[in-house]
Amino acid sequence: MRQNNQFLLEIGMEELPARFVTPSIQQLKERMEEWLQDKDIPYESVDVFSTPRRLAVRVNGLADQQRDKIEEARGPAKKIAQDENGEWTKAAIGFAKGKGVDTNDLYFKKEKNTEYVYARIEEKGKQTKELLKDVSYIVKDMNFPKNMRWGSFDLKYARPIHWIIALWNEEVIPFEITDVKTSQVSQGHRFLGSQITISHPQEYEEKLRNQFVIASAEERKEMIVSQLKELEEKQGWNIPIDEDLLEEVNQLVEYPTALFGQFESTFLSLPEDVLITSMREHQRYFPVKDKDGKLLPYFITVRNGNDDHLDIVQKGNEKVLRARLADAMFFFEEDQKLQVQDAVKKLDAIVFHEELGTIGDKVRRLEQIVTTFGEKFSLNKTDQHHLKRAAQLSKFDLVTLMVDEFPELQGKMGETYALLAGENEAVARAIKEHYEPKFSGDLVPESQIGALLSIADKLDTISACFGIGLIPTGSGDPYGLRRQAFGVAQILLDHELPLHLDECFDMVLNILQDANILQRDKEETKKEMLSFFRVRLKNIFDEKGIRYDIAEAVLETMDHPVLILLKKAEFLQQKVADIDFKATVEALSRVTNIAAKQEKEQDVQPDLFQQSVEQELYDQYKKLVTELPEQLEVGNVEEAYRLFTEINPLIHRYFDEVMVMVDDEAIKGNRLALMNRLSEVIQQFAHFQHIVFSS
Repeated sequence: MRQNNQFLLEIGMEELPARFVTPSIQQLKERMEEWLQDKDIPYESVDVFSTPRRLAVRVNGLADQQRDKIEEARGPAKKIAQDENGEWTKAAIGFAKGKGVDTNDLYFKKEKNTEYVYARIEEKGKQTKELLKDVSYIVKDMNFPKNMRWGSFDLKYARPIHWIIALWNEEVIPFEITDVKTSQVSQGHRFLGSQITISHPQEYEEKLRNQFVIASAEERKEMIVSQLKELEEKQGWNIPIDEDLLEEVNQLVEYPTALFGQFESTFLSLPEDVLITSMREHQRYFPVKDKDGKLLPYFITVRNGNDDHLDIVQKGNEKVLRARLADAMFFFEEDQKLQVQDAVKKLDAIVFHEELGTIGDKVRRLEQIVTTFGEKFSLNKTDQHHLKRAAQLSKFDLVTLMVDEFPELQGKMGETYALLAGENEAVARAIKEHYEPKFSGDLVPESQIGALLSIADKLDTISACFGIGLIPTGSGDPYGLRRQAFGVAQILLDHELPLHLDECFDMVLNILQDANILQRDKEETKKEMLSFFRVRLKNIFDEKGIRYDIAEAVLETMDHPVLILLKKAEFLQQKVADIDFKATVEALSRVTNIAAKQEKEQDVQPDLFQQSVEQELYDQYKKLVTELPEQLEVGNVEEAYRLFTEINPLIHRYFDEVMVMVDDEAIKGNRLALMNRLSEVIQQFAHFQHIVFSS
């Protein structure tokens, strides 16, 4: 079987948005590989190519045909397949006919003391070339973040399709999508190239390169980075490379050429974040700094084309950026004319959500939350004042012209304008930090005031949304509640804050209830929020290498601060390797399992004890119920666990000497009550029955 064939599939389109390209080409590759595996066609590798105008895959080392299939089919039992004379019955003949074999090819195999008739079915693999027509479905079934229709066609796609190459070695695989038929014809660069014919998949890259198209995204990226480094060395600059910007620029061009321009140094009086954002977000420019990290009045842009007439391109980009920076300067100067308190008042005119009031309402709730935090953590009066002031000013920059133009600067401009207005540095810093972390892996607030304000803001948003039924489902999370819950947990861990989530939820939900915002039952809402946070914590624990069963055991009851929950999980993870751990878990789990059989709540009555071990276990329970919470509250999980190792032998002895489920209802109920009380204390540490041991 020949296995050195190549197949090229290229989808040529109008320019795709840059953010579509990378996930789309990855999807196309995965779909092609899945199709080849499903069809059982051997191949060696799949190369990917992508530009704003094309998505392409090339399959290398492709076999001529599918693998042949040999299957065994079981028919009726021997006693049904043959009569008493050993002749084939109608059942056997029908089975053979249905499987396309002769009765002479049937044979018997024994299974569980019964013989069955079998047939071996051989299916010859189909030619790959014939099967490749089906790849049209791969093209048509692609998913994109947004789709469009064009002409009178029913197909929804990211952008209109203009050409399709489906090339098996030197032969076109014929199919049609919309009114576009497959061919060997591709397009070069929109302005510098021309139409080309691909004679064989192996010449794809070189033919496009000759038409000013670098088909490999990785090669284009390397070219961009190399050109930036060359400019750095030549000019003595430092060009910080933002990976997200690099990825976006790379998917905006087919033939990259980096060049630099400059702007008036007077614009350097703008905050650095404003300058960089103006260059990066609107123009896709790389900023330029000196060796000491100071911003210089230059920028780098990447042209989609060659190095002809770069001076004209430079002047055009300088003109556009100059206008952007002039606007930014106007915004910056106008914003400073607005008094901070006047800006805060304007928040009452900005709706947070039609059922949750205005941003001003939210700010007033934040003041209430952080006041409680300040008291809980015994902040000194100065820090309490700074925390409350930071809450009051936390959103004031939302009414500024700069944030209206650059929403991504919220918080950063709040810090800048607060400092310019004479606010305390700790207050200004907290205004910026309370938006952190903005995504998984982002930095958390460094200051305690910023951390507490960030937690307050995120808890308010989560509680308010849950309180009116805006709960994330599936992939829908318009208010970013998953991200914010993760942020809360991350801050609590990084700052080692001993906050109980259930207590926080109670406090925030009470504030919402007093404001007549809460539309759902408070306890039910709190329960759902705890469950919501439990999932986020499981993800965090998983990232920290905690076993799933241990995370499940610890997080079943969320009645301790997140920091202590993690400490318990890490401790149990270490204990798993200990020789005596399994016996302890089995004893504790046995208590929990039998306690679940209690049907009605009742108190333990020591006068109903019949065995001395019952009284001993009860005495140990009373010690445990006092000492365990004390140890856990201060995070001394090792000492807390030691209490279980002390009671473990007694539990084993109890089950050896005492039958819990006796006929006498009073005795049985009393023993179950003891088990239930003991189980409740055990589960303050973990639901040990979730821990799995390998056999």
